[in-house]
Amino acid sequence: MTQAEIREKVWAYIVENFLYMRPNLQVAPDDSLLRSGVFDSLGVMEIIGFIEETFGIAVEQEEVTEAHFGTLNAISSYVASKLNPVEPAAG
Repeated sequence: MTQAEIREKVWAYIVENFLYMRPNLQVAPDDSLLRSGVFDSLGVMEIIGFIEETFGIAVEQEEVTEAHFGTLNAISSYVASKLNPVEPAAG
């Protein structure tokens, strides 16, 4: 699954579960989801549950950071990296 496909699924979930009362809110893929008021810390936990169930990955506690869950692009990049881990080069 590509990062764009992941981003599309995550965005659809966000719109359905967090933005249904604010359909005109504009959020760019690199805008902070917390600072723009899309969701709060409980919302992050909800997104994590969605990601684990939808993509079949486990999110470790130490991975729950703004770098991984702060923006739509960060979330999709994080999920893509978990789905398609890069193999270290043989040396």
